[in-house]
Amino acid sequence: MRIAILSRNPKLYSTRRLKEAGEAAGHEMHIIDTMHCYMDITSSKPNVRYKGKMLPTFDAVIPRIGASVTFYGTSVVRQFEMMGTFSINESVAISRSRDKLRSLQLLSRKGIGMPRTGFANHPDRIDDLIKNVGGAPVVIKLLEGTQGIGVVLADTNKSAEAIIEAFMGLNASILVQEYIKEAGGADIRCLVVGGKVIAAMKRQAAPGEFRSNLHRGGSASVVRLSPQERKTAVDAAKTMGLNMCGVDILRSNNGPVVMEVNSSPGLEGIERATGKDVGGLIIDYISKNASPNKTRTRGKG
Repeated sequence: MRIAILSRNPKLYSTRRLKEAGEAAGHEMHIIDTMHCYMDITSSKPNVRYKGKMLPTFDAVIPRIGASVTFYGTSVVRQFEMMGTFSINESVAISRSRDKLRSLQLLSRKGIGMPRTGFANHPDRIDDLIKNVGGAPVVIKLLEGTQGIGVVLADTNKSAEAIIEAFMGLNASILVQEYIKEAGGADIRCLVVGGKVIAAMKRQAAPGEFRSNLHRGGSASVVRLSPQERKTAVDAAKTMGLNMCGVDILRSNNGPVVMEVNSSPGLEGIERATGKDVGGLIIDYISKNASPNKTRTRGKG
């Protein structure tokens, strides 16, 4: 098979691992910089051009699209879909997962566990917004934040009000969520591929930090999932419509709750923590499932 990895940086661990895994399985792998693609949008023969040439026909694409380039990146994926190319994650599903508010609303509609959450732009009563999610401590998030940036823990109602007012002074939309204290600064990253959890790790925040992101000093270790945690991760991926994703779960007193569904999860931390060939399992899924014109949302918005 000829497979394209849509990535802006060929040196990234995840990009390199996918390329290596694909080549080890006998596939022809190409790394394409998403932002340097440009599209020929016609009714007869749509195509994608790159560095002055029309790209060859690919059997499959693996989108590795950063949050900052979601709009253009999903446009490129959508163009490949119009050409009949199989994408492990469809453009609509990527856009859906990148919209934090929409994601939470979809999870809520499906009855999937999640922290109590408030959303606001300019509420008349900030104190009521905080009270409605259970009061301090609360986690305040910028709607557009990623990788722990724009996420603040407020210990008191007064500090929460001050932080919310500051964010609103920047005309920013925010999410206010209950703080799951019993999680102890840890979360679980589940890697879901093809409706199955293929790997899972526990991420523990560094001392004095509540965000468990590995690049913020958090540590990772292998973890055994309960049947409920496994089902929650699979259901969250299915709700987003993602064939491959990372689902971040907190262990609460009321069972597992989903914090985020990531359509371009990093592979380095989870491969090193679990010892599993995650890249190889992703390629194996593509090998078994890729076929022309298989995009379910083809022709839809």
